[in-house]
Amino acid sequence: MRTKLISFLIIGLLMSSIFGQAEANTPGMKNGDEKDLKIGDVAPSWALMYGPGQFEFLKNWSEEEGKRLRKFTTQPDRHAVLMSFFATWCQPCMKELPILEEVYQKYKNERIKFFLVDITEATRTNPGYEDMPKAGPFLKKKGVTMQILFDTRGTVMKRYNAQTLPRLFMMDGNRIITQTRRGFHAGEEEKFTKELSEEIERLLAELPPPKNEK
Repeated sequence: MRTKLISFLIIGLLMSSIFGQAEANTPGMKNGDEKDLKIGDVAPSWALMYGPGQFEFLKNWSEEEGKRLRKFTTQPDRHAVLMSFFATWCQPCMKELPILEEVYQKYKNERIKFFLVDITEATRTNPGYEDMPKAGPFLKKKGVTMQILFDTRGTVMKRYNAQTLPRLFMMDGNRIITQTRRGFHAGEEEKFTKELSEEIERLLAELPPPKNEK
């Protein structure tokens, strides 16, 4: 009986170790599944900085049906959007990023925008996180070329309830969430790539024709 109990304890510890590597929780934050955005919800709007005094807006690319895009005259075409929250201290994020970069390279010239939302600075004041590398130089060394947006106060992270990292959202041209994903599990690389590609193809096929198409 004691041998069986020890065996169960060992298995439990191993499972905890495996699943513990699948996702990372933002320090000082509590998960709240009841607040999670779901498929079919309208994605919260945001404006995030990508450089000194330079901001990107979700409404530049995707907006509720019946409303015009923010820069309708210069950028009238709706796009699908993929956004993933990450931090440089998040090890599961580092496993997801190369796959996102691979998919990005495949679709970067299509009508879909890829955004990495960094929360490293929002967590830097937490004990043990003060010396974490800055996202820009860190990802550049890793060969990641997707656009990084900086959620320095964690405002958008809270709005999307993205305390567990990585946290991925996809939406159509009408700001409707079509896919969500929490964490990253080793061994799912092929499945993850396939699911992303299939959803992107579906979203691209459903976008209205470009305004300048003759």
